[in-house]
Amino acid sequence: MKRSVLTRYRAMAYVTAVMLLVLCTCMVFKYGFDMGEGLTLVVSQVHGVLYIIYLVFAFDLGSKAKWPVGKLLWVLISGTIPTAAFFVERKVVREVEPLIADAAPATAKA
Repeated sequence: MKRSVLTRYRAMAYVTAVMLLVLCTCMVFKYGFDMGEGLTLVVSQVHGVLYIIYLVFAFDLGSKAKWPVGKLLWVLISGTIPTAAFFVERKVVREVEPLIADAAPATAKA
C-alpha cells in the first residue's frame, strides 16, 4: 500500500472533524441564540461534501488494508461523531503504518 493512501485519509479525517466541530458550534448559535442561520446552512453543506470525500478515502484505505466490515463501518461513521475522527485517525495510523513499512521496496546497497 502506498503512503499517499494513508495521507489522503489523514488529511480528510482532520478536515472533516474540524468542520464537524464548526458545524456543531454553528448549530448552537442557530438554535440556542437564534442567529447565524445562513452560516449554518453553508457550513453544513461544506461539511456534507467533505464527508463524502472522507468516505471515499476511508473506504479506499480500508479496502487496501483489508479491514473487516465492522471496523470499516466504525471508521466511516466516525466522521459523524464530534471529535471521534481525531481518535479513530490516530488508531488507524498506528495500525496501518506497519503495512506501509512492509510494502516499501528494499533499497539496493552499492
